[in-house]
Amino acid sequence: MVTAQTDSPATQQVHDVARLVAGKRVAVLTGAGVSTDSGIPDYRGQGASKRTPMKFADFIGSIDYRRRYWAGAHLGWRRFAQAEPNPGHLALAAMEQYGAITGIVSQNVDGLHRRAGSAHVVDLHGTLSRVGCVECGQMYDRDSVELRVALLNPWLEKMPDPELAPDGDSDVVGWETVEVPECTVCGGILKPDVVFFGEFVPPKVYQAATALITRADVLIAVGSSLVVNSGLRLVELAHRRRDTIIIVNRGETKADRFAHVRIDGGSSEFLSALAEATGAANLIEDIE
Repeated sequence: MVTAQTDSPATQQVHDVARLVAGKRVAVLTGAGVSTDSGIPDYRGQGASKRTPMKFADFIGSIDYRRRYWAGAHLGWRRFAQAEPNPGHLALAAMEQYGAITGIVSQNVDGLHRRAGSAHVVDLHGTLSRVGCVECGQMYDRDSVELRVALLNPWLEKMPDPELAPDGDSDVVGWETVEVPECTVCGGILKPDVVFFGEFVPPKVYQAATALITRADVLIAVGSSLVVNSGLRLVELAHRRRDTIIIVNRGETKADRFAHVRIDGGSSEFLSALAEATGAANLIEDIE
């Protein structure tokens, strides 16, 4: 394994990666580190605050957990929805249009890859922009549900913007009095269309992710510590297939032992430099 540390887009290591992937089918697996430059924090990166994510069993089993979640999620959504794609997202979209990568499996729930212009994206853990009923399956646009939360709880609109969490959640005082929105079809529990901790990735989504990996010769994992099993299993799949594996992250990852190339550095810097090295950078202005 070749290892390098860099935050500079002008590194020889990036040009080596560009030569390594030239003419190959390249899949990309992204994590929270790709979105930190858009103002969305991650769970495990440097400076990340200690936080316990919402567990599926708690959310389903307790109205108090749902009250706490929707209070924080409502205020967090105001900032989360304003996040814009950063240079890393734009570089990936440009490389896909250029043909340098075949698609993205994203562990993020922010939807920024699609907003940047990437077409072939598998949202492994879902997206916060949709809300579904866990009982009848009815789907809603997130903004329509947030409007209902505001109407049910007008006092929330007077709350200051809180510190944002990686999943768009936040801590709110007074959540005990929150009225929780219900499904307008069956009165069931509404939940954002994301995979909570303790919940399984839907089989069709995971099949789409594995299909993208198995059609590739190279896997670039960027901005992820690969601690979550759903992402780690995809790297392990690429390893079993004897594909070339490139890992880019600030800090160690759980899959470093599988990497042919390991770069300790920032996602935006690396992806922007790779777009330049592969010849795709000229498309970024058109995307913007």
